[in-house]
Amino acid sequence: MDRQERTDRRQALGAVLRDVRAECGPTLRVLAGEAERRAYETDALTAHRVLPGLVLLPADRSQVAPIVRACLRHGVPYVARGAGTGLSGGALPTESGVVIALAKLNRILDVDADRQVAIVEPGATNLSISAAVSEYGLYYAPDPSSQVVCTIGGNVAENSGGAHCLKYGFTSHHVLAVEAVLPDGSTAVLGSDDIEAPCYDAPGYDLRGVFVGSEGTCGVATRIAVRLLRKPEAVRTLVADFPDVPSACDTVSAVIAAGIVPAAIEMMDNLAIRACEDAVHAGYDREAAASLIIELDGPAEQCAELFEKVSTLCSQNACTRLRIAADDAERAAIWAGRKAAFAAMGRLSPEFLLQDGVVPRTRLAEALAGIADLSAAAGLRVANVFHAGDGNLHPLVLYREADGEAPAAEALAAAIAELCVALGGSLSGEHGIGVDKACSMPKMFSPADLAAMDRLRAAFDPSGLCNPGKVFPTPALCGEARGGAYQPHPLEETGKIQRW
Repeated sequence: MDRQERTDRRQALGAVLRDVRAECGPTLRVLAGEAERRAYETDALTAHRVLPGLVLLPADRSQVAPIVRACLRHGVPYVARGAGTGLSGGALPTESGVVIALAKLNRILDVDADRQVAIVEPGATNLSISAAVSEYGLYYAPDPSSQVVCTIGGNVAENSGGAHCLKYGFTSHHVLAVEAVLPDGSTAVLGSDDIEAPCYDAPGYDLRGVFVGSEGTCGVATRIAVRLLRKPEAVRTLVADFPDVPSACDTVSAVIAAGIVPAAIEMMDNLAIRACEDAVHAGYDREAAASLIIELDGPAEQCAELFEKVSTLCSQNACTRLRIAADDAERAAIWAGRKAAFAAMGRLSPEFLLQDGVVPRTRLAEALAGIADLSAAAGLRVANVFHAGDGNLHPLVLYREADGEAPAAEALAAAIAELCVALGGSLSGEHGIGVDKACSMPKMFSPADLAAMDRLRAAFDPSGLCNPGKVFPTPALCGEARGGAYQPHPLEETGKIQRW
């Protein structure tokens, strides 16, 4: 970027700031100092950092549209951000761009217990919804490990899942409608005519489905209607330890083959078990080669019957110890250990990269063996903790940046993601593509596939200003060395859309 371009960008930012201050007034919080902006230079994928030009915190949802319109008017890119817990660089800002931080839009606006619907703002945390509706015997099913702090707006952007997605699905299965500020500055409700009275199956194109999981590239969510579920009558949880990883994988396949769909089946290898136990003291066996956390819920009689079958299947597949949670407190302790897994990695390494590729359940053991081979070849440790029930792997590549291991770690993480595709799976199960896996997209999609997706994105955002540089490979991100990974959109070549 030359001096003139930098000057032009600073002037554009100044124009945006003048416009939004004039329209939004003093309640709009502005962070312009370098130290303040540093807090927004990365999400949880800390290997990528970009200092934004400006951070704006709307006081209410009415201030989002003026910000988007000002950015469009002056050609300034922007990204919406919640708690910054994303793991793919999806909330990574653009240099000289704007961050729209939605932390203040954190209210549960309405709960309709009879219809089992809640209307929430994007900055509301995942767990706060269940807390707000608990008195009605309801809860919100998607439960990412970061649910204490991650926000619903971010969950919508990435189509987040969680431990219980095996039975209950992902965010897309629980979002009925989204009110969003589109990149042209207009406001629309996707999925229903009325955000306050959403229907369960709106006619016409499923634009709600397009928006959920679009990684913030199609607009900024300002209100979200979510579906609530009744709390199950009974919940039973166990931890099964195994002498090797293949035995644990065989157990997962056996449970599903028996026609049993648990609420959750989670797996941890020994490296992850030891880290979690040292951090949380959840009662895990530090000597186990692999452990499964299996949870069933539903009607009490049915739950008890299926729980016995699952226990038997574990024993038949070389289980060395079966620990059954005696009460809610022990169940909470078991899950506290699992959900602390990513944070616990700090006990093993100062830095790590986390992937979330997906493989068919029948190829879990093969995938883990392949990861072990890649790990050995790279000379880096990999801890595995994942949603085994639906084959959603979460390998954590451990490295030390101070020892110059970052490039090898990034190459290993990319190789693991691409291994999942080679085994008939996907690059991402719930964390999104972001900048982390954009260069690997051509491993899964043809140039025609990528062009079709980019056309859809351009229909929402022809200016290319809404969270640019995510999902699709670009020369700036991937270079030209990865087999022609970058495929320009036809409209870009004509100048009808732009890349910041």
